[in-house]
Amino acid sequence: MLLQIALRKTATALTALVTAAAIALLPMPAAHAQGKGPPVLRDTETEQLLREYTRPILRAAGLEKQNIQMVIVNDGSFNAFVADGRRIFVNYGAILQSETPNQIIGVLAHETGHLAGGHLSKLREQLANAQTQMIIAMLLGAGAMVAGTTRGSSAGNNGLANAGAAAIAGPQEMIRRTLLSYQRQQEENADRAGVKFLTATQQSPKGMYETFKRFTSESLFAARGADPYLQSHPMPAERVASLQEFASSSPYWDKKDDPALQLRHDMVRAKISAFMERPETVYRRYPQTNDSMPARYARAISTYLHGDLRSALAQIDALIQVQPNNAYFYEVRGQALLESGKPAEAIPALRKAVQLSNNSPLIEMLLGQALVGTDNKAYTDDAVRILRAAVAREPEAVLGYTQLAMAYGRKGDYAEADLASAQAAYLRGDNKTARELATRAKTRFAVGTPGWVKADDIVAAKPSRN
Repeated sequence: MLLQIALRKTATALTALVTAAAIALLPMPAAHAQGKGPPVLRDTETEQLLREYTRPILRAAGLEKQNIQMVIVNDGSFNAFVADGRRIFVNYGAILQSETPNQIIGVLAHETGHLAGGHLSKLREQLANAQTQMIIAMLLGAGAMVAGTTRGSSAGNNGLANAGAAAIAGPQEMIRRTLLSYQRQQEENADRAGVKFLTATQQSPKGMYETFKRFTSESLFAARGADPYLQSHPMPAERVASLQEFASSSPYWDKKDDPALQLRHDMVRAKISAFMERPETVYRRYPQTNDSMPARYARAISTYLHGDLRSALAQIDALIQVQPNNAYFYEVRGQALLESGKPAEAIPALRKAVQLSNNSPLIEMLLGQALVGTDNKAYTDDAVRILRAAVAREPEAVLGYTQLAMAYGRKGDYAEADLASAQAAYLRGDNKTARELATRAKTRFAVGTPGWVKADDIVAAKPSRN
């Protein structure tokens, strides 16, 4: 994990550390935050690329069958971390700032090292033990302090009270250092495991080294004079030197990324830039003098986002002429038309995108939205079919249920419309609305039918405490 955890010396802050560490380990096209937790971005093209990056690494780590998910976080800083043993979170900033596939793959290999090493559960055990030790120390110290104060205010009794305070502070400091030392060791182990997985998949560990070396240069001044025993990660220079020593011995150290993969990586970076950065920043990164496919992609997206639909469509169509089987060009074309209030015109492009993407559920949801948005009842059954297939594969996507509710409403199927609306509200974290809609849906379904059971599950669900 590249996440740094800030530490303080008070008992309250140590409790906060326990909580923060547990949590740490615990919008682009179709971008939707799902319930609570970090704000999430959804994009088929980017997610597919990340899955391809991680698949061989997970296989080498013996985690291929664990259904590890890649989650893109709406944060422009360079960071990645693991959570609950089944997800790797990657900030969009980490993808944008990785100049080569190998650099982000190295980060993903490091995070896989945490998963393979069982670091999440082990650290939670350490945190639980530390919390127990801290409580005991606080109780013993508090007892000494109470004894000192209840016996009067003589110098000797003041000394007893002071000793009680020391009994709290001393063990607390020792516990804190022990936890940090344990975390540093986990980071070193994840580095080594990451290099091992990269070598097993015949990939270079140089990207991991380049990324951590860059962070060393950026943080060297900040780390100067810092106590190495108070850092949750190894001191940067020492960590990078150690990483270089064992990574450079890999037989694949000098292996370069495949040019086709580099192009896909650059296309995704261009897409992220266009959707997430200001237009002036996009045009500085990708000026008109740059005629590469990524630059043209970024400018086309930025153009549609900032109101010039005609020019954007012309640019997208030019891209399609170069790569007529690129599903994501058709997706962007359809999305540009849909978001410009032209859902009927968006349908052909989105149908093509669905076909070329092997029925991507996120793109299916855009198509369903376009079908519903036309207000043409002839499209209603098609919209229901497509959206039901999409939410079956992406059961936590709010957009799918929202559009499905509208499609069912247009059909006059109010039981299913209420149920889909309840599911959308539940995923948004609006439990009150979800229960109200689900309760109404139950009155519309026959008791015991699948719809009634789903509605009853929502009514009975306890609010999430995330």
